[in-house]
Amino acid sequence: MALDSNDIAAAATLRSAADVSAPSTGVKKPKIDFRAAAARASAATGRWLSQSFIGRVIGKNLRRRILLANVLGLAGLLFAMLYLSLHHGWLLDAKVDVVKTVSRITSEAIAYRAVNERAIFDPNRIPEKTMARAQRDDAFAALELPIDPHQAAIILKKLVGPANLKARIYSAKGTLILNGETLFSNDDPTAEAVAVAADEPAPRLKNFWTRLHYWVINKELKVYRELGTANGFLYPEVQRAAQNGVETPILLLNRHGQQIVSMAEPIKRGNKILGVLLLSTNPGDIDDVLWDERWLILQIAAMALLVAIGSSLVLERTVAGPMRRLSEAANRVTQNISAREQLPDLTERRDEVGQTGRAFVAMTNALYRRIEASEKFAADVAHELKNPLAAARSTAEALAYARSDADRTELVQEIQTELKRLNRLINDISSTSRLDAELARQEMQAVDVRTVLESVNSLFTEMLADDTRSIRLIVEPGTAAAYTVRGNDGRLGQVFTNLIDNALSFSPEGGTVTVRAKLNDRKIEISVEDEGPGIPPDKLAQIFDRFYSDRPQTDAKRGKNSGLGLSISREIVVSHNGEIFAENRGSNSVQAPRGARFTVRLPLATVGPGLVWRS
Repeated sequence: MALDSNDIAAAATLRSAADVSAPSTGVKKPKIDFRAAAARASAATGRWLSQSFIGRVIGKNLRRRILLANVLGLAGLLFAMLYLSLHHGWLLDAKVDVVKTVSRITSEAIAYRAVNERAIFDPNRIPEKTMARAQRDDAFAALELPIDPHQAAIILKKLVGPANLKARIYSAKGTLILNGETLFSNDDPTAEAVAVAADEPAPRLKNFWTRLHYWVINKELKVYRELGTANGFLYPEVQRAAQNGVETPILLLNRHGQQIVSMAEPIKRGNKILGVLLLSTNPGDIDDVLWDERWLILQIAAMALLVAIGSSLVLERTVAGPMRRLSEAANRVTQNISAREQLPDLTERRDEVGQTGRAFVAMTNALYRRIEASEKFAADVAHELKNPLAAARSTAEALAYARSDADRTELVQEIQTELKRLNRLINDISSTSRLDAELARQEMQAVDVRTVLESVNSLFTEMLADDTRSIRLIVEPGTAAAYTVRGNDGRLGQVFTNLIDNALSFSPEGGTVTVRAKLNDRKIEISVEDEGPGIPPDKLAQIFDRFYSDRPQTDAKRGKNSGLGLSISREIVVSHNGEIFAENRGSNSVQAPRGARFTVRLPLATVGPGLVWRS
C-alpha cells in the first residue's frame, strides 16, 4: 500500500516526537526550577509595583489595597461578561435561523398559491390604512403579476406577522407586489408609533453599548439605508435572489448602530422564479435583547460592587485597623523603650491577626524582661565589682600605716588577692554576657552523654590525684543511642564541670562526689551529689541566680567563686530544652541534710535518617 504525503508527514512528526522524548545519552539537560522562577517573577513584579506610581499610592494604605483587590476582581469579571456579550453570534445565528425558516415557509406557501394564469393587480382590494387614501396609478393597476397579492397578504398575516418581521414581496423584475408594513399597520394602530420610536436614538447608556459593539466588532458591516419600496433591485440581496435564485441572509446596521438581519428568499414554482420575499428584523430587536442582558449584568455588578465595598470595609476594620493599632503601639514603644506601653488586646481573636497580636505581646514582654534583666545584671555587676575594689582600696590605704615589713607584705598579698578576684569576676561577667549569643548560634549535634561524663571525670581524677576527696561515676547500662541527646558537647561539659566543681567546694576532707546517669521517662537524668552541709530550703531556687553565693568566706576560698557558675549552667541546660534543679539529700524536719544533689534532665534524641526529638 502506497503512502501519500500526509502519511509521510505524520510519520516524520511521530519520529521527531520520539526523538525528542527519548532519553539522551549525552550531557544531561539542566532541570528548570519552576517554583524558583515563579518566586523570582513574583518578586520582580512586586518590586515593579512598589516602585510605580500606582504602587506608591496604593501601597501606603492597606485599606486601599483591600478595596482595590476586591474591586479589580469584580471589574475584571464584569468586563469579561460584557465582552462576551459583544460576541453574541449565538443570538444572530438564532435570528438568522428564524428569518430563514419563516422566509422559506412563506415563500413556499406563496409559490403554492401562485396562479398559473396572469392575475390583474387591483390596489383597491389591498387592505389600506384607516383614514388613508391610496394614490391611483392606471399603469400600475393594469400590471399583470404571477403572484396573487391578495393571497400573499393572507399568508404574510398568518406566517410573518407573529414573527414580528418586516416583509416585502417583489416580482422577478424587482417590482413591488406587496408591502407588509402597510399591511400590518392596518391591524395594529401602535405599529406606526413603534416604527417611529425605532427610528429615534436609543438612550445614552444603551446607545453607548451599541456603538461600542459597532466599534469593536462590526466595523466592516454595511449601513442599512431605506432606499424605497418601488424598485427591489436597489437592494443587492433582492437582485441576487431574483437573478440567481440564491437565498442571501445579511447583517446590517442602521444609522443608530442597531443591528438588522435581512433575508431575500426567492419564490419558486419548480425552477421558475416567480418573485422575491424580503424579510428583515425590526431595528432594535436584537439590541433590545442584548440590552436587557447587559442591564441585568450591570444591576448585578452594582450590587456586587456594594458588597465588595462593604466586605472591603469589614476587612479594613478587622484586619487593617488592628494592624494599624499594633503599628502605632510599636512606634510608641520604640520612642520610649523604658515605658510600659499597653498593646491592643487581640487575645480573643483566633485568626492570623490574633496570632500576630499575641506574638507582638509576647515579643514586647520578652523585650521588657530582657531590659529588666540587663538593668538587674548591670546593677549586680556594679555591686560585685564594688566589693573587691572597696577591699583593695581599704587595704591600700592601710598599707601606709604598716608598722613592719611583714605587715606590709601581708597587705600587698591581700591587694593581689582582691585584684585576682576582680579579674576572675570580670572574666566570668564577660563570658556570661556572651553566653546568650553563643547559645543562639551553636549547632546542635548528636552527643553521647556518657562520653562527656567520662571525659569530665578523667579531668577531675587527675586534678584530685593528691587530694583526699574523690569522684565516683555511676552510669546505668544502655546503648549509645539510649544516652544520645541533641546538643553541644562543649557546653554540656561546662555544665557538668561547674556542678562537680561546686560539689567539691562543699565536700569535706575525705568526702566523695557521686555522679549518676540513668534513663528516666524518655529523658537522661544526671545527678551530682556531695557530702557537704546542704542548701537552706528557702535558697533552693535562689542559688541559680546570678552572683548568688552562700559559702564560708575563708581565706583559702575567698575570691575563687563569682556566683555565676550555677546561673550559666541553668542557661545552658534550658537552651538544650532541659531542666535543672537542686535538693537536699536525706533531709526532713528532724534529720539534717547529708549533702546536696543537683539534677539535670535532658530530652533523648533518636539516631536515624537525621536526628529527631523524642520529647
